[in-house]
Amino acid sequence: MDDILEGYARAATPELIERYEAFDPEVLYAPVLDLLPQAPARVADIGTGTGRDAAWFAGKGHPVVAVEPVRALREAGMLRHGAAGIVWIDDRLPHLDATRACGPFDLITLNGVWQHIDTASRAVALPVLAGLLAPEGRLVLALRHGPGAPGRRTLPISDTHTIDAAGRCGLALLRSRAAASHQAANRDLGVYWTWMVFARTSA
Repeated sequence: MDDILEGYARAATPELIERYEAFDPEVLYAPVLDLLPQAPARVADIGTGTGRDAAWFAGKGHPVVAVEPVRALREAGMLRHGAAGIVWIDDRLPHLDATRACGPFDLITLNGVWQHIDTASRAVALPVLAGLLAPEGRLVLALRHGPGAPGRRTLPISDTHTIDAAGRCGLALLRSRAAASHQAANRDLGVYWTWMVFARTSA
């Protein structure tokens, strides 16, 4: 995991940050938009990067905790979205020790994060994420399939294995939907996404 975080730190140029911020979360979250909370809800955006999605949630009236272990991205996000009322935390998967003190959450999102952690870390992280959810809280995973950018390796993800593992943690699948990458260059490389939404079913 350290090598991936270092890769993101090296890549955190103004150009990459602007490119990341240019994506519209309303469009990105379209496959699961109707399953997101409408009334104010406590949100944790894990691996928030520069806080693009966190600021979008905050703009809808949700109290948001933005979790980002890469200092360069976190500081860029705090500078850009400092007026959004977001709580920023330096924390990382799989244990999320600092994040636990801020829970529980009605919604937890991991957009483009899961592909960076290995199978053993995913097995640790899923119960942690389930434990951070309030009763009937929801977990959104946007799973990237395909090659990663140089210096930011990705690991294979099995949709079926993810669903089965989540079920063992008391998380019921509400939706699994494939989506094309929004970047033409990634589509040319065979990159696509699976958006999953789970609901906590156990106390």
